[in-house]
This record gives sequence, structure tokens and C-alpha cells, in this order.
Amino acid sequence: MKRKTEENTLRALLAFGILAFYRLVRKPPVRDWLLIFFLKSYIASILDNLLVKKGYLKYPVSLFKTFDVSVIFSYLIFPVVCVYFNQVTRHSGIISILLKSLLFSAPSAAAEYWLERNTKLIKYKKNWTSIHSFVSIASTFLLVRLVMGLIRKVANK
Repeated sequence: MKRKTEENTLRALLAFGILAFYRLVRKPPVRDWLLIFFLKSYIASILDNLLVKKGYLKYPVSLFKTFDVSVIFSYLIFPVVCVYFNQVTRHSGIISILLKSLLFSAPSAAAEYWLERNTKLIKYKKNWTSIHSFVSIASTFLLVRLVMGLIRKVANK
């Protein structure tokens, strides 16, 4: 019964992610948002695969049995949140970007912590903590934001 509830949670997150993705690609410049989405997906998949293979994270319940990583989080939820982060910080200064990265990362890490404690959707291993998740989420948001800033500078020249 609990597994069914967890699978339904994943289905709800999948539906939410698809709707959020649809909303964000309707706002110009669509090319930038899609580039951010795919860049964050790529980075998240590398990190997630590495952490799972090294034994720091485990995803016991999944809708997609062929993957060791959380497809919904790595390829949909976190990239969508990263696009929203980039939309909010597009014209921000460095201090504002850093503060907003904390504001975007904290709820994500808190949600992951809650899921780790109360479900079998994610399990921390080898002393991995929500602080590690927070730092990795924030750093990937900032990395993607930096790369997009550089791409925009090059494109404007």
C-alpha cells in the first residue's frame, strides 16, 4: 500500500513538472529557457549517476525501473526550478543571484529531506545529508546561471 502511495506521489510530481515545463516555455526567450533546462538536466544526470554509483544516494521506488537515478527529479523537477531561478535572476546582480540561489535551493533540499525521512523515494547513504543536497543544488543553479551569463555575453558580441 505504501509503495502505491509513493508511486502516486511520483505521478503527481511528474504531472506537476510537465505543467510547470509547459508554462515556462511559453515565456520568451524560449531558446534560453530550453538551453537552461537541458543544461541543468545534463549536469543533474551526471551528478546523480555519480552519487548513486558511489553509493551516496539510492532511489528504492521509481516509475522508470530501468534507471538508477530519479528521472522525475533529475530530468524534470530540478531543471524546471532552475529555469525559474534563471528567469528570476536574469537581470540581477551577483549578490541578488547568490541570495536567490539560497531561496530556491532551500525548499528543494527541505523537500528532499522530508522525502528521505518519510518515504522510500530517496535514501541517503554514507553520511550524505540534506546539507550536501542543498550545496549541490545551489552550486548547480549557480553553475548553470554562470554558463548562461557567459553564453548571453558571447551572443551579444
